[in-house]
Amino acid sequence: METIIQKIRKELSREDVAYSYYAIISSINKLNLTDRELQLLSFTALRGGITNPAAKKDFCEKYNSSLATINNMISKLRRLGVFIKRGNKISITPSISLDFNKNIILQLCLMINQPPSA
Repeated sequence: METIIQKIRKELSREDVAYSYYAIISSINKLNLTDRELQLLSFTALRGGITNPAAKKDFCEKYNSSLATINNMISKLRRLGVFIKRGNKISITPSISLDFNKNIILQLCLMINQPPSA
């Protein structure tokens, strides 16, 4: 079977890199995250957490949101396994947490599902 290689290079702000990364993760894993949930994910990744009341307040101000909305999104993201709780701290699951202070090369390998031979 033939393999197609496509390279895309894009310079973005740290916020846009984080948002784009989590949008890709959401799409590939069929999480159907909303724009606001992706904003919360990227904000949390850049901030290092969302537990602190000051972080929640900053998110509310930046994205014109409410504490109730944040808490609802945190609950949903925890149910999906995107956020985890360690002690009192809410953070992003380590398997999808990146350092957005560095350039990122993301390699996706999308394989065609082959049915088993009879």
